[in-house]
Amino acid sequence: MQLNAPHRYRTATEIDAVAELLDLRGARVLELGCGAAHTTRALVERLGAAEVVATEVDRIQHDKNLAITDLPQVRFVLGGAEAIAATDASFDAVCMFKSLHHVPVDTMDRALAEIHRVLKAGGAALFSEPVYWGAFNTLMSLIHDEQSVRQAAFEALRRAVDAGRFRSEAEVFIEVPGTYPDWASFAGRFLDVTHTELNLDATRRAEIRTAFEAHMTPTGAHFVKPHRLDLLRKV
Repeated sequence: MQLNAPHRYRTATEIDAVAELLDLRGARVLELGCGAAHTTRALVERLGAAEVVATEVDRIQHDKNLAITDLPQVRFVLGGAEAIAATDASFDAVCMFKSLHHVPVDTMDRALAEIHRVLKAGGAALFSEPVYWGAFNTLMSLIHDEQSVRQAAFEALRRAVDAGRFRSEAEVFIEVPGTYPDWASFAGRFLDVTHTELNLDATRRAEIRTAFEAHMTPTGAHFVKPHRLDLLRKV
């Protein structure tokens, strides 16, 4: 397992990469840290999951998710990965999209033990994590520098494999294209959030805006976002 492999990247979306790695048609899936439920929707509508339990620790976002009415296959639950409210061996697959590094570092091992517990024998655990590398990461580090927590998330995955809970089945590196038409769209997505207390003063916001606008073109600010996808299989 590698934290980064610059020579192995290819361009893809997260969902395209997951579709190549996993067949989720008819599966019962647990998504931990579903955020605004964009990937939750894709798990059902694009990848064919029969049922998704989608958890979120941010109560404000969870309440917004409860207002979603066109995903009858999805049940939204308030809660974190370190204490999953589900019975043993009850899911075919567990997915975490850019959320493992948000788990408190001292509970990451417990979260992976919980994932192992709720997975059926031979079930898949898919983790997509941003890689601390590249121009987009340089910009994002002005908002919240996540180098240490991303490193901790990777080490927790490796410990879970080394301990024999999981087998590492695939590791894929992708660059996800992302375009933001203006500063307002970028700030709304990454600065004006409820899941993390950023405490950005006016001076820091201005610094971030200057760095963002250095990437602006007539068609918006275009980035590629490096990600590592780890597919683990329950042993």
